[in-house]
Amino acid sequence: MPWYQITDPQDPKLDELAAQYQLHPLHIEDCRHRRQRAKIEERPDYFFVVLKPVETMPDSELNFPDFDIFVGRDFCITVTEGSSGVIHDALARCERLAAPDRPDEIFYRLFDSIVDSYLPATDHINDRLDDLEDRVLDQPSPAAMQEILHLKRALIELRRVLVNTRDVGLHVQREPGSLISADLFPFFRDIYDHIARNIDLVETARDILNGSLDVYLSSVANRTNQVMKVLTLLSTVALPAIVITGVYGMNIKGIPFIDSPYGAQVVVGIMIATTALLLWGLKRMGWF
Repeated sequence: MPWYQITDPQDPKLDELAAQYQLHPLHIEDCRHRRQRAKIEERPDYFFVVLKPVETMPDSELNFPDFDIFVGRDFCITVTEGSSGVIHDALARCERLAAPDRPDEIFYRLFDSIVDSYLPATDHINDRLDDLEDRVLDQPSPAAMQEILHLKRALIELRRVLVNTRDVGLHVQREPGSLISADLFPFFRDIYDHIARNIDLVETARDILNGSLDVYLSSVANRTNQVMKVLTLLSTVALPAIVITGVYGMNIKGIPFIDSPYGAQVVVGIMIATTALLLWGLKRMGWF
């Protein structure tokens, strides 16, 4: 059973295989125009499957390269582009474990390896969430807010890929057995269970992230309230002195102690006394 591994979608070999196995032109076009969604399309003689493995890049970004697979009765064609470590490992594992004369088993091994790549990504995001929760509680900052929004986008993209991949798994389970042998159905159900578990993990991570966002906003609001409380307290404490100095700053006659040789000392004493009285009143009211 021939298994063709195409490493460049622009390779003329793909056109030769399309003519040999009567592959639909739209499927060849999907192979050559990357960034497709995960999907499965059924033709009378083959399946065309697009899988989206996930890779965690050095900058913690998630990358979702395309992995295209044609599964026929007596052939299998895989189309890749670039140097994806996940796809390379999946192909190596499949060459080691799959029966070379069974395209359905080759597809199963590849599908299983791709689904296995989602768990390390969700674990990586959960580790970042744990660190983010500590930072949000201890020292909320704009950098933490950017990290929250970044993780939120990553989780949305990961969930979208997982949901589409789940549809692929569901479609395979409904296959009548013309291209996939019945003995592999339990294994494909196991893959479907793994996808569903990963979706649950992503949903849990989204709930935790939303909680972290609420904690961040509450922490920022509390810090703002504390600052406003201090500023209000300082303004209130300074109010008696401001009023007294304003009165004695007016150029009019008849103000008490204005002609007294001890007028300055008396006015300062009045300011100190009124300020102390105000502080005592604020203390009684529980302002500080």
